[in-house]
Formats: sequence, structure tokens, C-alpha cells
Amino acid sequence: MASLIEQRQAELIEEFTFFDDWMDRYSHIIDMGKELGAMPQSEKKEDNLIKGCQSKVWLSASVEDGRVKFLADSDAIITKGLVAMMINVLSDAPAQEILEAELHFIKEVGLQEHLSPTRSNGLASMVKQMRMYALALQAVS
Repeated sequence: MASLIEQRQAELIEEFTFFDDWMDRYSHIIDMGKELGAMPQSEKKEDNLIKGCQSKVWLSASVEDGRVKFLADSDAIITKGLVAMMINVLSDAPAQEILEAELHFIKEVGLQEHLSPTRSNGLASMVKQMRMYALALQAVS
């Protein structure tokens, strides 16, 4: 049976097949960012800023019932959409699954070719930070 993360990636890939051009895809990414739940102001602190992102991206994580829950926000609309995509795929999954996941949706949706180098680096930093949180939370639970 496919993992939770695999199922979510498949759904996301399918979602993006409905858009013919990249302007529509960018609009969809922005909409995903708008749908992202609000991050409490108390979580928007220096410790939660992701290093390697050109815009400000805050990310925090907690464990609930053995699953890692992520909260995030950004001061840039496309970046907020990207972090929303990552949360849609990884949040609420077991730490081990997050660590083992091959995030192929990034390539299959076409993000690698269509993001600027700075956004691509930022996305890689998000993935790295989410894996670091999963590793740390797995170690303490």
C-alpha cells in the first residue's frame, strides 16, 4: 500500500495536470498559499526562519499522536504557496515516513524547471528543514 506521502504527491501531481500553462500553475500555487492556515505570531521568531530562503519563511513542527505537524508562513506569495505544497504533502505523517520520502512531485509538477534558482534553493531549504525537524522530533519521541 502506498504511504500517506505517496498518496498526497499523486493527488498534487494530478491537480497540476489540469493546468495547461505556467501562469495558471503559479496562480494555483498562490491560491494554495492563501489556503494555508495562519501561523501564530508567537511562532514567527528568528529560530523558525528557514536559512537559505530569499524571502522570509517561518516553519515550526510538533508531534501529535506520533505524527509530525508543520506550521508555516512566508512574506512572499509564491513562497508561501510552495511551503503550503510541502505542508500538504508532509504534515501529519510519521517522522520516519518524512525522512524516507522521495519527493518526486517537485520534478513531476515541473517546479525544478520553472522556479528561479533562488526559489529552487529556498524550496530545497524547506525540504531540508522539514526533514531536520522530523529527525529531531523522532529522536525525542
